[in-house]
Amino acid sequence: MKNRFPFWTLGLIGIILVILVPVLYFLPRADKPANDPYAGLPEHPVHVDHKDIVQGEFKTGQDVTRACLECHEDAAADLMKTTHWTWESKAFDVPWREDDVTIGKVNQINNFCIGTQGNENKCMSCHAGYGWEAGKETALAQEENVDCLACHADTSVYGKGTFGNPAEGVDLLAAAQSVRVPTRENCGKCHFDGGGGNGVKHGDLDESLYFPSENLDVHMGKLDFQCTDCHVTENHQILGRMLADNYTIDPTEQVSCEQCHTNQQHEDERLNTHLASVACQTCHIPALALEDPTKVFWDWSQAGLEGRVDDHFTYLKIKGTFVYDKNFAPTYLWFNGDNEYRYILGDKIDPTKPTYINKPAGSIEDQTAKIFPFKLHIAKQPYDAANNYLLQPVTSGEGGFWTTFDWDSAFKLAAPITGLDYSGQYGFTETYMYWPTTHMVQSSDNALQCDDCHGENGRMDWEMLGYSGDPIEWGGRK
Repeated sequence: MKNRFPFWTLGLIGIILVILVPVLYFLPRADKPANDPYAGLPEHPVHVDHKDIVQGEFKTGQDVTRACLECHEDAAADLMKTTHWTWESKAFDVPWREDDVTIGKVNQINNFCIGTQGNENKCMSCHAGYGWEAGKETALAQEENVDCLACHADTSVYGKGTFGNPAEGVDLLAAAQSVRVPTRENCGKCHFDGGGGNGVKHGDLDESLYFPSENLDVHMGKLDFQCTDCHVTENHQILGRMLADNYTIDPTEQVSCEQCHTNQQHEDERLNTHLASVACQTCHIPALALEDPTKVFWDWSQAGLEGRVDDHFTYLKIKGTFVYDKNFAPTYLWFNGDNEYRYILGDKIDPTKPTYINKPAGSIEDQTAKIFPFKLHIAKQPYDAANNYLLQPVTSGEGGFWTTFDWDSAFKLAAPITGLDYSGQYGFTETYMYWPTTHMVQSSDNALQCDDCHGENGRMDWEMLGYSGDPIEWGGRK
C-alpha cells in the first residue's frame, strides 16, 4: 500500500508555516472587542413635570410629603430603610467591645463638628427629614417626616432650616411643583458643604463640581454625569458607603470603578502590572481640592478666644483655628475597603498620642488591599481628662458652646444626651481621620506618571507602605 503522505509533504508544510505565520501576524487585524464603560450606566426614568400635577396650599413640609405619598405610596417607607434616613449602621461586633455597636452620624463623633447629639437644630439641615425638634425617636418614626424636597426639589427654590424643617420663607408649593430626578445640586447641598462649609470635609467634593470642567472631573465635567450614574439607586437605596460611618462595608453596597470599567486593561503592559496593588483612584486622582480649598487641620482648643477677628479660612470664634490647603497630593495607605478601627463613643484614649477616629484596614501582606489615596484631617478636640475618652459637647442651640463659649457647661449639657459621664475635667488631644478620595477623576493625560511615584522626589513613602524601598528597584509586593 502506498504512503499517502510522503515525508517531503511534511517538509513542504513546515516551509509554508515558516513563511505564512509571520505574514499573518503583521496583517491588519480587527481590534479586540473594546471595554464599553457606558454599558454599566443606569437608565434614568423620564422625568414627569409636576407643575400641573401638584396643587394646593402647603403650610408645612409634612403637608408636601403627604401629597407626594398619594401617588408614591411606598417612597417614604423605602427611604426609611436606608442609612440616609437612620444615619446609623447595622450593629457591628468589634473586637474591643463586649456588646455590638452601631456607627453613624446620629450616635458617633468625628473630628470636624464632632457630633450631632444635642445639636440637631443645626446638623439636621443635612438630614432627609423634618421634625427633629420633637426628638430622634419621633422624627424618625413618622413617614410624613420624610423630606422629599431635599433630594427632588429645584435647589434654587428650596432649602432647609433648623431641625431639618424647610427654611423660613420657602414657597412650598413652588418647591413641590419643581420636583425632578436628583441632580448634583441636590446631592451637593449636603455632600459638598458637609462639616460647616464648601469643601470642608472631603477634599474631593466641593461646589466646584456643580458645573465642572473636563480637567476638574472627567465624569462630571466632560461627560456631565449626575451622582446617581455611579451611586446607582433602587427603591431609594443609594449605592455607596463611607468609612466615617461604618466599621466594615458590604462590597455589594459600595461604588467602584469596575461597575463600568470591567476588566479594564491599559495599552502599556507596565501599567497593567500595577492593577493588583494600586487602586484606580491612586493614579487617576493625583491631587485633592483642585479649585476650592479643603480643611486639613482644626484646633478646637482656640475656640472662644476674645479679640480675634473671624475669618472663614483661619479662625472662627465658635470653632477655633483652621488650616486649609488646595491642589495637594493625597495621603497613601493600603486599603481593603474596611476600617481596622473606628472610634466608638466612650473608647479609652491615650491623650499623649494621636487618636484615630477611623483607621483604614489593609497592609502589604493583605492580598485584598491596594494602595489608595486619602485626605487626612487632623484636629485637636476635647476629651475628658479623668475618664480619658473623647467628649461630645453641645455646641448649637440654647446653652450650647456657640452661645456661652463655656466648654464646661457644654459638656455638662451633653452628658445626659450622650450617656457619657463628664468628670468636670477636660483637655484637648490630637485626632486623625481619613477620608477616601474617589472624585475629581482625571483622564489618562492628567493621571500620575511613572516619575511621580518612582522618581527621585516621588510622592510615595515606600517604607511606610511596607517596602524596603522603591519596588521598582527592590522588587515588588511581598
